[in-house]
Amino acid sequence: MAVRFFSEGTSYQLKDKRKISSWLADVVKSEGHELIDLNIILVSDNYLHKMNVDFLNHNTLTDIITFDNTVVSLQIEGELYISIDRVHDNALKFSIRLIDELHRVMVHGVLHLCGYGDKTPKKKVIMREKEECFLLKRKEYF
Repeated sequence: MAVRFFSEGTSYQLKDKRKISSWLADVVKSEGHELIDLNIILVSDNYLHKMNVDFLNHNTLTDIITFDNTVVSLQIEGELYISIDRVHDNALKFSIRLIDELHRVMVHGVLHLCGYGDKTPKKKVIMREKEECFLLKRKEYF
């Protein structure tokens, strides 16, 4: 199991990387998968916007883009590109701590890798419920 953290175009310094790694590995395990390789890359709005245009043909800002590189079923390999600018703005918008919103976005990406979608209202509700469940369990690690 490997969770690695990177930054591109942002000076944000993530703390508690080992705790985050353990928490996300347990999320994956709880969902019946095995974590093989997960890269979490914190980036700027500009960086993620360019990726959104280049790879998904979406000319919008977003907080996360998830790339699923899984080769073997039930084994998780992927990359989460997260805009720290979007996360910061959303944290202000929802009056929550930046780290709480960042954790929400991280677990959101991991849940996508585990097979959850959010393109329909019903799937969005399931995704939100899962996020909330794992955010509550996060207290065991921090």
